[in-house]
Amino acid sequence: MAGDGADRDGPRETPSAWTVSPDGGRPDGRVCSHLRTLPDAARSPERVCAPCRVRGWGWVRLRWCATCGHVGCCDSSRGRHAHAHHEETGHPVALSLAPDESWAWCFVDEVFLVRAP
Repeated sequence: MAGDGADRDGPRETPSAWTVSPDGGRPDGRVCSHLRTLPDAARSPERVCAPCRVRGWGWVRLRWCATCGHVGCCDSSRGRHAHAHHEETGHPVALSLAPDESWAWCFVDEVFLVRAP
């Protein structure tokens, strides 16, 4: 039907703004089945790890869940709350919130993701 955003082959998909990062230590051809779940534009999440703040702990870096927006600390932090969030929810991808980092990590496929060129 004309004007409904679909053609004969089904709905049109927008290309992902993300791609799997080359990784010299792993075989070529690694994929991430969650690329389409990543946001095309940056959002402004809260810049604190709430579970650490409640406990009076500090953190090293923050990670933002691409599925629900939960912010948790990285694996180098005492609480490892971003990873714990993935384990509890199954949400697959977390983006780095560090100002000097522009990547995401897929816990399920175990690959780094970077913005597509």
